[in-house]
Amino acid sequence: MDFSKLQATSKVTDEWAYPLKPANRSGLVQVDTAPDHKLYWEEYGAPEGEPVMFLHGGPGGACAPPMSRFFDPARYRVILFDQRGCGKSEPTVASAGPKVALARNTTDDLVADIDRLRDALGVTGKMHVFGGSWGSTLALVYAIRHPQNCASLILRGIFLGAQGDIEYLYQGNAATYEDEPYALTLPGSYFTYPDEWRAFLAPIPPADRGDVMAAYKAIFDMTPASDAERARQLEAAVAWSKWEGAISNMIPDNADTGKFGEADFALCFAQIEAHFFANDLFLPPDYIVDNVAKLAGVPTHIVHGRFDQVCPLTQASRLVQAMTAAGAPPATFVMTTAGHSAMERETVLALTAIMDGLPKMA
Repeated sequence: MDFSKLQATSKVTDEWAYPLKPANRSGLVQVDTAPDHKLYWEEYGAPEGEPVMFLHGGPGGACAPPMSRFFDPARYRVILFDQRGCGKSEPTVASAGPKVALARNTTDDLVADIDRLRDALGVTGKMHVFGGSWGSTLALVYAIRHPQNCASLILRGIFLGAQGDIEYLYQGNAATYEDEPYALTLPGSYFTYPDEWRAFLAPIPPADRGDVMAAYKAIFDMTPASDAERARQLEAAVAWSKWEGAISNMIPDNADTGKFGEADFALCFAQIEAHFFANDLFLPPDYIVDNVAKLAGVPTHIVHGRFDQVCPLTQASRLVQAMTAAGAPPATFVMTTAGHSAMERETVLALTAIMDGLPKMA
């Protein structure tokens, strides 16, 4: 049978509007002590252009140069940076361990870091705040607390982080999986990614799958006393990372896991996510939806993949409903035929079109 004409990927290929160019400059900014957290940053585009603060996902996902390609380099001054504990920031979970890198690593700390980075890079007026997935959460919290600094919000793959949102991604039918692996007992991402789900559950003994998050967190919190324990911790981190990496794309490419299968990335990504999720994102319940009225003066643009299985579309719908009820409806709400990843073709096109169409700042 000839399946060659079937769609092989949903990722963006040559549809980018703007080329990948080198960063203008980069550096480290110290934002805290005990431990000495330093954020790695890069700047792209027009040095005197409209500032864009790019907030990556995860938490713990780090930035990469292709993320600068959503923006017209003749118009925008794009700032990419790695949040605490990951990427090229210092210290990282991989280099210093979780006890150091996760100290003073909360949502309040990350929000404050944005202003510290603004100050260090001389951003004095309003800026566009662009964030996807966890980056959308952080962007919303920042704008709720500092609306005077936000010219606009551009959000992709809305993540509100309610308990049900977390369980959809990480719990699903895990409790009964050993006996009924294909039973659709509870809602979850496993519905459409059964092979990837099996690999995600593999590091957790069946007896511990009643609370998969807690079981993974116990492995991550362990101080390895042997090579076997270190290997188990790494195996768990890679399984966690590869699960989210695979299901982020509507058509997963399991032959090429990219950064999600790399040891250092996985250790940072998995342990930082587990740290934040175990602490309810360090936010009160429903913090964002209860405070959306504070966004009334900030034009907000939302792009969400209809087939997103990391952050299902219901999260964007809930946010839009809350904003509308508060008298602050979004300026744009686009549902793309895509999954979760920012690098899905239709999502790239929609985000780029929004950035191209924003009214120019004075």
